Amino acid sequence: MLQFISDNAGTILITLVLALLVVRAAHQLRKDRKQGKSSCGCGCGSCPMSGTCHRQA
Repeated sequence: MLQFISDNAGTILITLVLALLVVRAAHQLRKDRKQGKSSCGCGCGSCPMSGTCHRQA
């Protein structure tokens, strides 16, 4: 088992870093959605889906 880990330490490390980045991105998207922020960078005035992606207050 230790031989496997030492042989593949680089691959394991890169996989863990990538998994951490994916989890962090998903957490940030969830947090932004709860705060009512849009995931797109533009305004919703001209978007045909503006009525469905945000709750109307």
